[in-house]
Amino acid sequence: MSSGTAGAASPLIEARGVTKHFPIKQGLLSRVVGSVRAVDRVSLAIARGETFGLVGESGCGKSTLGRVMLQLQAATAGEVWFEGSSLTERRPRELRELRGRMQLIFQDPFGSLNPRFLVRDIIGEPFRVHTKLSSRDIDARVVNLMEKVGLDPSLRGRYPHEFSGGQRQRIGIARAIALGPSFVVADEAVSALDVSVQSQIVNLLMELQRELGLTYLFIAHGLHVVRHISDRVGVMYLGRLVEVSPADELFKQPLHPYTAALLSAVPKPDPRDKRERIVLQGDVPSPAHPPSGCRFHTRCPIAQPRCKQEEPELRTADGGREVACHYPLM
Repeated sequence: MSSGTAGAASPLIEARGVTKHFPIKQGLLSRVVGSVRAVDRVSLAIARGETFGLVGESGCGKSTLGRVMLQLQAATAGEVWFEGSSLTERRPRELRELRGRMQLIFQDPFGSLNPRFLVRDIIGEPFRVHTKLSSRDIDARVVNLMEKVGLDPSLRGRYPHEFSGGQRQRIGIARAIALGPSFVVADEAVSALDVSVQSQIVNLLMELQRELGLTYLFIAHGLHVVRHISDRVGVMYLGRLVEVSPADELFKQPLHPYTAALLSAVPKPDPRDKRERIVLQGDVPSPAHPPSGCRFHTRCPIAQPRCKQEEPELRTADGGREVACHYPLM
């Protein structure tokens, strides 16, 4: 398996050549005139108990990939395997039975919570849908979950708008872990929060992982967010993985020019660090009409004629790292 399998000897979940295209329709008859190539032939494997950080600019396909892996959206091509069996071939009823073991933490902690529900109803909803527990037992579970995520259980009779953004995200996390999942997709779960609150939520996710044995796909816009939580990091550009690496190695020495540009934008805590900011020229091309050859060549500072003609495949480099570049940085 290429594309991100390094380090995942016994994967909990795998994407195998996953492709997701959205049709572009036009006219009164909704005639299909093209497609948006949100995800193109992406493969990755995440080991049980691992946190795989997935980063890239807006529109690169990372959130779409996360939803396909949860089977919230059907893949155009490719397969998703979970706990040794294919999810792609499962019937809707079978997928519903698996929902408790695969959960999603949303980007917007307010928009993902029903404003008309009390917190006790929001966190208790998975139990009402998937179990036959009594109201008293559900309330006891809600109390336990709120304590686990650092919320005062006496506040469970309040509405979401009575909480801060960080508290609302804790409510969303409590709901996500309610049924004891093994795999959680955190889709930009801290991007809407203040920097100080971001670190609190990241620390909470790490504590829950140690306590509950969770496996994460942690999706973020920038590398600085994934640095402390991720075991490995995958970098996406225009629907393709361009680099996969252990987190420490990636931050020491990126192999792909795009990764280097993202790293150069990370805030530097040490004022003596004089690393030069790499400013990419031009806009991100449209995923409906990606460039030929390497998709990054239109903005790459070291692009060569070969890059315009030949698309690089993700291949193994030193240390089991993977990079899709004809001229990787060494």
